[in-house]
Amino acid sequence: MRITFNMQNQKDVTDFWEGETCEYCGGTIVAKRVTRHRKIKGSYILLENVPAGVCTECGTHYFSANVLQRIEETVRGRKPAQREEIISIYAF
Repeated sequence: MRITFNMQNQKDVTDFWEGETCEYCGGTIVAKRVTRHRKIKGSYILLENVPAGVCTECGTHYFSANVLQRIEETVRGRKPAQREEIISIYAF
């Protein structure tokens, strides 16, 4: 299952991370859209286009409280998936 986030006001998302630094390495945090995967009730889901702050040095992802709340609501089934795709799984 893939879920895409459409946050209407991109400027607010960008401004939110301005001037913030990474708590781990001190790098600059910039606004980006990321894809996250989660295993929920035995099934994997992809969350696409999720607004996040990403450290330019170490890559740590940060999420605002409203984004985390929306993710929670989404995975709890309050929002239908935009599409579903079958994936191949390989063992190494």
